[in-house]
Amino acid sequence: MLDIALYLLAALLIVGGLAGAVLPALPGIPMLFGGIWLAAAVDGYRHLGLWWLLLIGALGTLGVIVDFVASTLGARRVGASKRALWGAALGTVLGMFFGIPGLLFGPFLGALAGELASGTSVLRSAHVGVGTWLGLLLGTLVKLVLSFVMVGLFGLAMLFG
Repeated sequence: MLDIALYLLAALLIVGGLAGAVLPALPGIPMLFGGIWLAAAVDGYRHLGLWWLLLIGALGTLGVIVDFVASTLGARRVGASKRALWGAALGTVLGMFFGIPGLLFGPFLGALAGELASGTSVLRSAHVGVGTWLGLLLGTLVKLVLSFVMVGLFGLAMLFG
């Protein structure tokens, strides 16, 4: 009975992790990896051993790194100033407190405000804001793909491991 409850918890962590790949307010990839690891532990690591966990963990680490640097790289790619980079990072953090709209517009508004504070034109600042937003969107897409790859590898290991 305890095994069933632990497998259920693992499944909930995996589903929550997939949701967190899109919703930055949830720690998606760590939840996903925690669910996979819990399922492997309940199984006694018979199907999902050390090498599978290391591979899935490495993909998860890559996803977390992409998540942290995506909007900043988008801003840097369009030639943003240091103030715009700081604004994008601050906008991302503050945006988390305002739900989905904050998560979508926080990095854009932060980069826009930072670029305006450095004395550039409104049009140039908007260009930097859009670059930041596109970086965040691309980062979320990469994180989502990596999350599905992690789940796919977990499934393969459970079936054929």
